[in-house]
Amino acid sequence: MLITSWVKKIVSSLATVLLLSVFAHAASTPAPDFTLKSSTGVNVRLAEQHGQVVMLNFWASWCGPCRQEMPLLDGIAKKYGKMGFVLYGINVEQDNTDAKKMLKELGVVFPILFDTESKLSSLYSVEAMPTSVMIDKKGQIRYIDKGYKTGDEDKYRAQIMELIRE
Repeated sequence: MLITSWVKKIVSSLATVLLLSVFAHAASTPAPDFTLKSSTGVNVRLAEQHGQVVMLNFWASWCGPCRQEMPLLDGIAKKYGKMGFVLYGINVEQDNTDAKKMLKELGVVFPILFDTESKLSSLYSVEAMPTSVMIDKKGQIRYIDKGYKTGDEDKYRAQIMELIRE
């Protein structure tokens, strides 16, 4: 009886911690504004994307999971682009020669921005490759996903649809 009571208290405490972490994750913070040059030579400013759901995907050419994820992200960008979603790939390498080769090889068409001085990576506290930041229509960071494993694209789709519907 004593053990059952003790287990119930532990489960209850764990459930509370889990609930608090979910609420903390759901809390949004303003996405820092930035301007970066894209692969097409056009400057892109985040503040100009207000009213759209924006995904920033930080990546590097040396990152195996990034290479695996890129074609999947390209498909997501094509599918949800007409619904108010925009995806920007943020390459974090100082020398983007290998990144440009990789993009050509993979044939992705979503816009790529180059963070050659790591200013944006620092602004968004990027610690892992890839890192995806989901920003809502009001410019608030809603989700941060670090790393990539097979199947994460389903999570991205669910996040995008949730934010588009708001």
